[in-house]
Amino acid sequence: QVQLVESGGGLVQAGGSLRLSCVASGNIASVNRMGWYRQAPGEQRELVASMFRDGNARYADSVKGRFTISRDNDKNTVYLQMNSLRPEDTAVYFCNLFQWGTDDSNFNYWGQGTQVTVSS
Repeated sequence: QVQLVESGGGLVQAGGSLRLSCVASGNIASVNRMGWYRQAPGEQRELVASMFRDGNARYADSVKGRFTISRDNDKNTVYLQMNSLRPEDTAVYFCNLFQWGTDDSNFNYWGQGTQVTVSS
């Protein structure tokens, strides 16, 4: 079992910055992908950014150039630095970990979510 705990959400003005953190614990495989999803009321949950242990990352088009994902493999922690925030970034942000088991099984884990609100 893997547990994910997010922190760092809050209320900021447009143009401001926030840094989200997510700490993973439990039975974490050597090959895994950690990242961030977000969901606004009435909308689907969407991928914001994700990264493998080797630093290979991908971003949603809407956040490229503004958000930066990073991770500390020794601490099993992933971060999301969010700059130039816009009101449309307002959502609940969820930490995610995807990994492969030793028997070819796939596992997908989610954090509890942290609220990010950007005022105009």
